[in-house]
Amino acid sequence: MQKTTIDFKTLIMGLQMLFVAFGALVLVPLLTGLDPSIALFTAGIGTLIFHSITKNSIPVFLASSFAFIAPIQFGIAEYGLSATLGGLASAGLVYIILALMIKVKGTSIVEKYLPAVVTGPVIMVIGLKLAPVAVGMTKNFDGGSGTDYSAILVALVTLSTTIFVVVKGKGMFGLVPIFIGIFTGYIFSLILGVVNFAAVHEASWFSIPWISAIENGTYAFPTFDFRAILFVLPVAIAPAIEHVGDIIAISSVAEKDYLKKPGLHRTLMGDGVATTIASFLGGPPNTTYSEVTGAVALLKNFNPLLMRIAAVFAISLAFLGKLGAVLKTIPIPVMGGIMVLLFGMIAAIGINSLVKSKTDIANPRNLVIIAVVLVFGIGDMSLGFGDLQLAGIGLAGIIGVLLNILLPKQK
Repeated sequence: MQKTTIDFKTLIMGLQMLFVAFGALVLVPLLTGLDPSIALFTAGIGTLIFHSITKNSIPVFLASSFAFIAPIQFGIAEYGLSATLGGLASAGLVYIILALMIKVKGTSIVEKYLPAVVTGPVIMVIGLKLAPVAVGMTKNFDGGSGTDYSAILVALVTLSTTIFVVVKGKGMFGLVPIFIGIFTGYIFSLILGVVNFAAVHEASWFSIPWISAIENGTYAFPTFDFRAILFVLPVAIAPAIEHVGDIIAISSVAEKDYLKKPGLHRTLMGDGVATTIASFLGGPPNTTYSEVTGAVALLKNFNPLLMRIAAVFAISLAFLGKLGAVLKTIPIPVMGGIMVLLFGMIAAIGINSLVKSKTDIANPRNLVIIAVVLVFGIGDMSLGFGDLQLAGIGLAGIIGVLLNILLPKQK
């Protein structure tokens, strides 16, 4: 029977789970222009919603999804923050629709319409599309077009530290490479004297993050622009499939079949509702965190209560104004150094999904689907229908699903 009472040891272990997720959690809003304090709050609320829908039975923590970095950046530039948040809120519907389909038809429906030959190249596009952004952020401290070699040095220190922890890290140390990479890059930036603490001195200890976010232009109430919705919706396919993999992984670690009880339809529903609410509140879409699953496996503690404790800590930290201000002082090249590795790894995960599913790339049908998705996505292919514009990742995802349905399968 799982422990339901909270003592000091349980409290510390719950805080430790948040520590594992913290670096990745705040990285997404920092890269996309959203508010990191709001992201902390929505990660906590999203996790509690997920646990409520899944009957408090799965040791899973939800937080910012990397898959939506490129769509958020493009969406804000193209449609504005309000419409982008509306599109992200609609993305939760993809999870909810999948959940209902699985409840009626079973898990085989996912493999039928969203096999690796579709989702693999879409994930690759998400990573590769961001490569120029990552490289650009390593070149200077102000985001301009010039080159500052001290900025490149900061990015290289951050990148090399993160790589070292990924390759050589053991135990809990190996579970937080992003956190350690950012910390090292930040300390090196302090030594170079390129960190500006003016905003930290001005910030109050307690603050309501939405007030400062509205003032800074990092929050607006979502509006529903059909163009932004259709741009974002196909992107949700990839993290929805990733969600299935994460639930299988935690089932294996905990030696329980969570696909059957509480059921994949409940876990997808929880993720979808959490994503929609997070977007309404101004946070990035939520997803299950693999690094937290790794921590669960390492500590051999499968109590879902730890995740709810981590969620409450995340909500509490969201109202620390000083913390939010410190996070915003992290220099751009530190983020760039992390992004170089992170976005390359996202592309590699897409390749790995093709390998793990034993997709035959020599098969002309599979080759056609992969080729068209990659070129449409990376090449920013666009189709316009009046005011409606489909482009990039969203169009590539739709084309991949259609080709998989329409092309005859070869024996």
